[in-house]
Amino acid sequence: MPGRGEPSGQPVPVVLVGARGHGRSHLENIRRLQDLGRVRLVGICELTPLTEAETDGFGAPAQSADLRTLLAATAPVAAVVCTPIHTHTELALTAVEHGVHLLLEKPPAPSYAQFRTLTEAVAGARVACQIGFQSLGSAALPAIRALVADGAIGEPLGIGAAGAWVREEAYFRRAPWAGRRRLDGVDVVDGALTNPLAHAVATALALDGAVHAADVARVETELFRAHDIESDDTSWVRVTTTRGSRVAVAATLCAAEPGEPYVTVHGSRGRLTFWYKQDRVRVERAGRPPEERLHGRTDLLENLVDHLAGRAALLADVHTTGAFMRVVEAVRRAPDPVPLPPDAWYSAPGARGPRRVVRGIDGLVAAAADRLSGYAELGAAWARRQPPGA
Repeated sequence: MPGRGEPSGQPVPVVLVGARGHGRSHLENIRRLQDLGRVRLVGICELTPLTEAETDGFGAPAQSADLRTLLAATAPVAAVVCTPIHTHTELALTAVEHGVHLLLEKPPAPSYAQFRTLTEAVAGARVACQIGFQSLGSAALPAIRALVADGAIGEPLGIGAAGAWVREEAYFRRAPWAGRRRLDGVDVVDGALTNPLAHAVATALALDGAVHAADVARVETELFRAHDIESDDTSWVRVTTTRGSRVAVAATLCAAEPGEPYVTVHGSRGRLTFWYKQDRVRVERAGRPPEERLHGRTDLLENLVDHLAGRAALLADVHTTGAFMRVVEAVRRAPDPVPLPPDAWYSAPGARGPRRVVRGIDGLVAAAADRLSGYAELGAAWARRQPPGA
């Protein structure tokens, strides 16, 4: 799928939409790929222009707070969009209207309706749209699928994922949309499952093979919050697929100790555990000692460039994130997260200020991933006391 204005063998012209916050990591990745001759940064869309120091090494890319103006001035082949969740759809559609290919940060949209609008526009314009689930670029995924297909762990019994992270109270004050379900009447759907630990959800679904909306039969949720926010900071979701398989994800931003998030494929004769940020896989099977393997990873922007040159399929194609968006929609439509009672959490010092810790949550998150069960099923008193709707 060659892009407009993409000379064969020449760096792909790219614009970056959102260059601060998490966008800085994209800026540095573009710098890496530009040094390799793969891309060329031609424009930056930011409300406040970047300084010369911030754009050092890029020459003098065009800058504008208006994406349409920037696209008209720079005629890029691809755009990297890393902006607040509730702006994703509008900005992505603007790029698509200009025939620009996309690397769009997750989640692709705050609602399933907006997601459908986006996917239809992408298909109609015949542009590529990659979603920023970096874990889907790991070579561990095809390796795990091959092990399961070969019967390494027997009959698959389900997939569990766990993410126990630590976030200070300041994390939810970093931007007006942080910790919000809605902002000025517009869906945001920020939350543990849909934003910081969305990779756990997407990776677990990908390993199950449930990637399209039609693959999802049922979504159950438990959404709680220890912080004084709108969104969930301690959550659980279980997806039942149309094949009858089960995928359960437990997540919290209120852990006592920060842990590496992981996905476990449970089998009748063993299990496979994938620490997706580390590309590390542990194979445990009956009658054999455990084995650990490290895998490589393909950068998603680099993969997009290769795709545009006809050398590779997209690793995180927007058309294969429908199942994930069914989870986002279930969270969006669920009752507001239940505030945890004061005796369920305590305040602790953090690196940049106070943080809230849910008592016993580290063990509960691990147990939920192991048993594919929710917090209420596991006996958490605060979950039984006032369970949210499914």
